[in-house]
Amino acid sequence: MLKSRIKYHTASFITSAPDISKLPADAGIEVAFAGRSNAGKSSALNALTDQKLARTSKTPGRTQLINTFELDEEKRLIDLPGYGFAKVPIEMKKKWQRSLGEYLQKRKSLKGLVVLMDIRHPLKDLDMDLIHWAVDSEIPILALLTKADKLKQGKRKAEVLQVRKALADLDADITVHAFSSLKGIGLNELAWKLDDWYLGPFVKPDEQGEEHTENNE
Repeated sequence: MLKSRIKYHTASFITSAPDISKLPADAGIEVAFAGRSNAGKSSALNALTDQKLARTSKTPGRTQLINTFELDEEKRLIDLPGYGFAKVPIEMKKKWQRSLGEYLQKRKSLKGLVVLMDIRHPLKDLDMDLIHWAVDSEIPILALLTKADKLKQGKRKAEVLQVRKALADLDADITVHAFSSLKGIGLNELAWKLDDWYLGPFVKPDEQGEEHTENNE
């Protein structure tokens, strides 16, 4: 069972938009999911919400619009268009890239970005472009290394440490976790990070009645 402060299973579809002008009002808090077309973005959203919220397909690049899901009146999940090797016309790829860039640069309600990368092939050029874009915009990042069940535990930990080391050079708010929608690896860590972005760090009173922040990571 998912251990989180927010009931992600209540998420519901709101709209699909070709650009930010067609999105809901730029208020409240949004957390966006982005990744290469084969990174398992839709599967991650479905695992988080415990429902078939986002469409999955054997054909990479099915997400061609900015899909919005509502948790409540103030909180939304955003499924951004996939990028990478999807077999679509070059003009369509350029349109997706424009929509992605416009969203990251102009959407004021965006409070965190989940970047999904296949743990076997992380930090490709387009991934780094996206990460640099978010860092320049001072957007906190959660890097999820997906399909972690494909690697043995030792190799999985080594890949996570390697990515953490590579991204540490950016001196930015970036967290890295292994993730598998199939096995549930990293699912709680994903939910906890989103909890913090939506609600702020978890604070509970200690035995003397003083409050302190609990680090879920």
